[in-house]
Order: sequence, then C-alpha cells, then structure tokens
Amino acid sequence: MAVVQHKRGLGGVIYLVLAFGLGIYFTFAAVQGDYGMFARVAINAEAATLTEERDRLSAELAEMQNLTHRLSDDYLDLDLLDQQTRDVLGYMRSDEIAIR
Repeated sequence: MAVVQHKRGLGGVIYLVLAFGLGIYFTFAAVQGDYGMFARVAINAEAATLTEERDRLSAELAEMQNLTHRLSDDYLDLDLLDQQTRDVLGYMRSDEIAIR
C-alpha cells in the first residue's frame, strides 16, 4: 500500500493572509484614519468650542451695537456719554474728588 501525501496549495494561505491584512487595514482606518472615530471625536470637540466662541462673540456684538446705538445721533444716552467722556478723556466735575 502506498501512502499518498497531499500537497496543500499556497493559494489558500495567501488568500487568508491577504484577507486578514485587509481586515486589519480597514479596522485601523475606521478607528484612526482621516475619517475615523478619533477624527470624528476631535471634529465634534472643535465644533463645540467654535459654537461657544460664536455665542460669546454674538453677545459681545449685541452689546457693542447697543452702545453704538445709544451714542448715535438718533438716540443719545446722556449717562453713557458722561461715562465715556470720563473714561476716555479723563474729565470730572468740579464738585468731585479723584482718588488714584
């Protein structure tokens, strides 16, 4: 009786190694790639930061627009004008005492 030895082809091993390598590559790309989960978390954090900055700047803009309107020719707030004159020009009334 003769013993028959079966030779396995190298094609199956190459196929498995290639499939495993592609699986590892796509998993890595899904986690750390340009469009992966870590990039998504970083983009969301940056969006939250920029939203907070936008809201802060919007509030600051509204305050500046209010002050500008109050000093305009159409509407003049005398208290604000007095405050700005004191701050910018250093004016004070004759009956006031300045403490530095």
